[in-house]
Amino acid sequence: MKEVNIDTLISKIPNKYVLTVVISKRARQLFEELKFLKTIARDPLILAMEEIAQEKIAYGEGDDLED
Repeated sequence: MKEVNIDTLISKIPNKYVLTVVISKRARQLFEELKFLKTIARDPLILAMEEIAQEKIAYGEGDDLED
């Protein structure tokens, strides 16, 4: 498993509070998807951070952060 560098994540989403919310929301989405498939092999939190670092998901100004 590759380690995710926080500096890489901050370069993608500069506001640490927004970054935390984006990671949390994506991790919850992944958990629900993986729970449904019954294939939780890796931590959804790590997967969410890797997706942001690899620019598979992004956050833009005006995106809804509320649940």
